[in-house]
Amino acid sequence: MRIKAILFSIALLASQTGKSQDLKKQQDINSIKSMCGCYEVKFNFIETFKYSKDSINYKPSETKHDTGLEWVELVENQPNKIVLQHLLIVGTGENDIVKHWRQDWLYENTDLYSFYKDQTWKFNKLPAQNVKGQWTQKVFQVDDSPRYEGTASWVHVDGTDYWKNITDAPLPRREHTKRNDYNVLKRRNIQEITSFGWIHEQDNDKLVRDVNGKDALLAQEKGIDIYTKVDDSKCKLAQNWWKNNNEVWAKVRSKWEKIYASNKDLSLQNKVNKKSLFSVLFDLKPTASQAEVDAIIDSFVIK
Repeated sequence: MRIKAILFSIALLASQTGKSQDLKKQQDINSIKSMCGCYEVKFNFIETFKYSKDSINYKPSETKHDTGLEWVELVENQPNKIVLQHLLIVGTGENDIVKHWRQDWLYENTDLYSFYKDQTWKFNKLPAQNVKGQWTQKVFQVDDSPRYEGTASWVHVDGTDYWKNITDAPLPRREHTKRNDYNVLKRRNIQEITSFGWIHEQDNDKLVRDVNGKDALLAQEKGIDIYTKVDDSKCKLAQNWWKNNNEVWAKVRSKWEKIYASNKDLSLQNKVNKKSLFSVLFDLKPTASQAEVDAIIDSFVIK
């Protein structure tokens, strides 16, 4: 009888633990999906501390305050994978939609591409026990090439609702055409769900990484992007654009998925025939074939 009681207690505890994990995962999913919709966005960045040895000639980045209207589309909704596509609205016409960044969320994912430097990402295979209950956020460039990835747990305590991770990334779009004195941005990302929408908060290190992988800290910056939810009707232009263009971008994602599935380090050309990848893909017609998409992306992958 004593053994039966012990076995019953173990089974009951396992059942309760499973239910608790399922509830936590559903909370995570609700938080991720709540980032969808139409938002008025305020982008704010300021360089806070400098560590350059050349204090006389060093020029910090200018403080940035910018605004925008952005639609976040739910592209894929699976139990262990959620895909959100950001579309930036910069005018009043069909040509005023910018396919912006994309964020994929994968549950208990073990395969990560970590940014190294110079358009190179290193493939890392993590132990399954290290990512139990965690979500990987995979962030992609406007052309769906890799940007940065990190894994962590969503936290839901004391009325707060957030995900936090530290990972390396290329220079941000706001700086890569203006700065060449650093080559890695170590990002401390916090994505917090709020009563009015959500906040993307950053505390970043601007690093100089040498050929041996050694880092020198050049400067630090603070970023706060504030997403305030507005009526979906304000983003109707972006919704219509996505309906007309989502098929060709599905082909782009399909090609990249095959490349990522090789599970090996990845290096990309900056330009081919004097053109960046995003500019070539942005010129594609909605009816472009899979073969056409594949050939373009393949031309940028360094074998």
